[in-house]
Amino acid sequence: MSGISDFNVGYPSYRAPMMGRNAVAASQPLAAQAGIRMLQLGGNAVDAAIATAMALTVVEPTGNGIGSDAFAIVWDGKKLHALNASGRAPAAWSRETFAHLAAMPEIGWDAVTVPGAVSAWVELAEKFGTLPLTTLAQPAIEYARNGFPVSPLIGHLWERGYNKLRDQPGFSACFAPEGRPPKVGELFRNPDQADTLEKIAATNGESFYRGELAEKIVAFAKEHGAALTLDDLKNHKADWVEMLSRPFAGGSVQELPPNGQGIATLMALGILEQWDIGRYEPDSVQWLHLSIEAMKLALVDLERYIADEDHMEFPADLLLSDEYLKTRAALIDPTQAGDFTFGAPKQSGTVYLSTADASGMMVSFIQSNFMGFGSGVVVPGTGISLQNRGAGFVLDEAHPNVVAASKRAFHTIIPAFALDAEGQPLMSFGVMGGPMQAQGHLQMALRIMLAKQNPQAAIDAPRWRVVEGREVSVEPAMQLNTLAALRAMGHKIVVEDPLQTYNFGGAQAIVRDPQGFYIAATESRKDGQALVY
Repeated sequence: MSGISDFNVGYPSYRAPMMGRNAVAASQPLAAQAGIRMLQLGGNAVDAAIATAMALTVVEPTGNGIGSDAFAIVWDGKKLHALNASGRAPAAWSRETFAHLAAMPEIGWDAVTVPGAVSAWVELAEKFGTLPLTTLAQPAIEYARNGFPVSPLIGHLWERGYNKLRDQPGFSACFAPEGRPPKVGELFRNPDQADTLEKIAATNGESFYRGELAEKIVAFAKEHGAALTLDDLKNHKADWVEMLSRPFAGGSVQELPPNGQGIATLMALGILEQWDIGRYEPDSVQWLHLSIEAMKLALVDLERYIADEDHMEFPADLLLSDEYLKTRAALIDPTQAGDFTFGAPKQSGTVYLSTADASGMMVSFIQSNFMGFGSGVVVPGTGISLQNRGAGFVLDEAHPNVVAASKRAFHTIIPAFALDAEGQPLMSFGVMGGPMQAQGHLQMALRIMLAKQNPQAAIDAPRWRVVEGREVSVEPAMQLNTLAALRAMGHKIVVEDPLQTYNFGGAQAIVRDPQGFYIAATESRKDGQALVY
C-alpha cells in the first residue's frame, strides 16, 4: 500500500482498510451504501457524496439534519475546489439582541442561523454532478419513508438528545413520536422528512430557500417570535473559496479558510516541523508532548482571532507564516507542559464522509447541526431539524467573532485534504466532533503522512484531546508509563470512560494509492462503514 502499511503499531486495529477503485467512507452503514449505489449507477464521487450526505440526515439525526451547515473539498481530477456552505445570522440579530445574556443561547430559536447544507448539495450537483438530484435523494427518501433500524451509538446519542431537547418546539413530535426516543435496533420512520427531501430534490433546493418549505420555516419562526425571515433564507449563498495549505511530510495539508477551525491544524503542523517531529517514534512521550503543546498554541490563537473571514482583524494566512510559527514554536519547553496565551502575528455531535471514484475524483464533505440535534427546533410536518450555529458567536464587542447581522459564526466543522509532493491527491480525510476536529486532523496527518501508518490503524490509534490550560483528555488504550511521564511533565491527564470514546471524534479517510486504487478506512468508535468496489 505504497508504504502506508504499518500494522505493527502497538495497539489493536479492529478493522482492516478496504481497497478498491471506488470508495465511500461514512459514519453510518446505510448512508455509505447510498453513496455506493450512486457509483454503481454510473455516478461520480460528488454524486456519491451528495447521496451519502442526504441519507445521513435521515439515519444519523443525532449529528446532522436538513437544517445543517456544510463544507466540502473536491478534487476534480486536476485541482482542488473548496465550498463554504455555512449560513449566516438573521439580519435582525445584533449584539444588542442578546445584551441581556451572559453567553449566546445553545438551544431554541435564538440559536438558529440560516441552514446551508441544502445549498451545498445543490452547488455540488450543479458544478460536478452527473446524476439528477432526484436520483441522489432516493436512498434517503426510502430510508425516511420505509424506516431504518437505529444503529447502536446513534441510539445512545438519540436518548441523550431527547433528554436535553424534548421540550423544544417540534422536537418530540418528530424524533419521539411514541413519547420516547427509539431504541437501538428499532425501526424508525420519518415520512415528513421523506416528503421534504422529495421537494428539495424536485426543485433543486428552491423550495427550501424561496418556496413552500421556506414559508413553513419562516411561519414557525414567526409563531415563536424568532428573527429568521424569508429574506434571510432567500439571501443565503454558498461560496467557492480558496484553500489554505501548509507543506508537511513531503506533501501538503489543505484546509478551508475561516470561519472554520482548520487553520489550527495547519498552525500546529507548522510548529511541529520547527521541532522536527519526525525524529520521534509515534506515541512516544516526546511525540505526544510536542503534539499537545503545538495544538495548545494553535488553539489559543484560534479562539482569539478566528471569525467570519470578512470580519477578521488581518488575513488568516499571516498565522501560517514561517516567521510567526517559529516564534510560537520557541515557546515550547521540551520538558514541561506550558500555559499559553495568544500571539501577535505581524499584519501586512457532526457527520463527515469521504468518497472517491475510478476517474480520480475525490470528495471530502462535512455537515452538522453543531451540538447533536442542534437547536432542538424541528419545523412541524417537514422533518427539518435546525442547527444551533448561533451558539458559535461570542458577545464580546471587541472580538472579531461577536454576533452581528448576516454574519457567519465561527465554525467547528472542517473537511480536510492532503496532496503529495507532486501536488496530486494523497488523501481525503476528516474527524468529526466539535473541538476535537482540528486536533483529530493533526493526529491523522502525523500518523498517515509522517509515520506512514495505514489509515485504518491510524484511525484506531488512541487519541488525545486538549481541553483547557494543561488539561488533556486521553483514551484508556494509552500506555500507562507514557501517561505517567506526561503527568511528570506537568500535563493534567484525564483518562476518559471507555464507553465514551465517541468524545474523541469520528474519522473517515480515503487514501489514493499510485497504482490506481483507494484505501478506505472508517471510525471504529462509530457505527460507520468503508465500502469499495
